[in-house]
Amino acid sequence: MTLKKTHKKRKAEKMRGRGMGTHGWGARKKHKKSGHRGGKGMSGSGKRADHKKTLITKLYGGEYFGKKGITSRRTKRDTRKRINLQKIELGLEKYGKKTSKGFEIDLSSYKILGTGEVKNKLFIKAKEASKSAIEKVMEAGGEIILPVKKSKKTEKDVKKEEKTAEKNA
Repeated sequence: MTLKKTHKKRKAEKMRGRGMGTHGWGARKKHKKSGHRGGKGMSGSGKRADHKKTLITKLYGGEYFGKKGITSRRTKRDTRKRINLQKIELGLEKYGKKTSKGFEIDLSSYKILGTGEVKNKLFIKAKEASKSAIEKVMEAGGEIILPVKKSKKTEKDVKKEEKTAEKNA
């Protein structure tokens, strides 16, 4: 007749002596499932994992935490380059060259804005310009040269114009 073992002692029962409540894990609270250990990646940067926060702030520059806000994917930011007349006046040598007429400045990818005073004759080549900027440059004897905008005429519009021209003639 063989006897079956009805109860096997667990490791926890065998461990006795100093610090027996810890079972080799330091503090008793440390080995209760996996609560304080966080998870994968950047999770678990809470009470006992503050060391991750310094790493995050260095990598992401402080933009990891907090609310970001919501914008539609279709909304585009206005990325046109702009420059004020004041800045042009202060850096005439930087932006253009002096000629017999005045200063010729090529800012063909910029929009010229009207903040500041114009004391010199400026001949500025620009993509766009505000009304006030144009007025100030004209008063000083200069000019802002803008590209000619092409009108978007369709074939129908051209045919209508031809018909009206024929009727009037």
